[in-house]
Amino acid sequence: MDSAIFEGWVRHRRYLPCHHSFTYSLYMMYLDLAELASGDLPALAGCRRRFRRTDHFGDPARALDECIRDLVQAQTGRSVRGPVRLLTHLRQGGYVMNPVCFYYCFDESGSELEAIVAEVHNTPWGEMHAYVLDRAEGQSIHRFAKAFHVSPFMKMAQQYAWRFNRPDKSLVVHMENEESAARVFDATLVLKRKPLTRSNVRLMSLKHPWSTRAVISRIYIQALKLWIKRVPVQPHPNRTKENNK
Repeated sequence: MDSAIFEGWVRHRRYLPCHHSFTYSLYMMYLDLAELASGDLPALAGCRRRFRRTDHFGDPARALDECIRDLVQAQTGRSVRGPVRLLTHLRQGGYVMNPVCFYYCFDESGSELEAIVAEVHNTPWGEMHAYVLDRAEGQSIHRFAKAFHVSPFMKMAQQYAWRFNRPDKSLVVHMENEESAARVFDATLVLKRKPLTRSNVRLMSLKHPWSTRAVISRIYIQALKLWIKRVPVQPHPNRTKENNK
């Protein structure tokens, strides 16, 4: 089975206009979408009950992996013929908030990454945007312009620099935000692989109770701290356009 649990920590660090950082422990599910669809193993059957198609990219009437393959094809011109594996939080107590999910798209052998899709969600607006990062040229750093408003304390006029490894015994993601070539923020995710078994799923629930509600509560706690530090609030660009009509 290629599906697994990844447990570790996430750290955010802000450098401008003030210093602010935090680190939280967490776990995420790493789900082979073909395995999830079959749900043959007991642990995966449990995941299927907590997975909701409408929480993710594309037409809910279509299979998620088909939508991701079509997206990669449309933006890169290449077909993803191998497995598509999703790193995500699943619903817990009927609720989920995923600041970002990652789809790891493999070649036909399942050994090399073809592309990574980052599905970014924001709050309180409830919007979603998918970035397609082409791995065909073996880039170690993906640099591209920010195209989606996420934090009300972060400007839109930024560049991203993101780094990934190939998920194996460990999974690492490092994301930086730059303004005028200066780093203003970074986020790092460092996780270790655990077998996807019913006992490990129960253990994660005990170690990280109400994990998905913890995500949203931490977002607002950190937002309050930034507001107290007088970090300027950046209006949602789409809402600003609507108000100016």
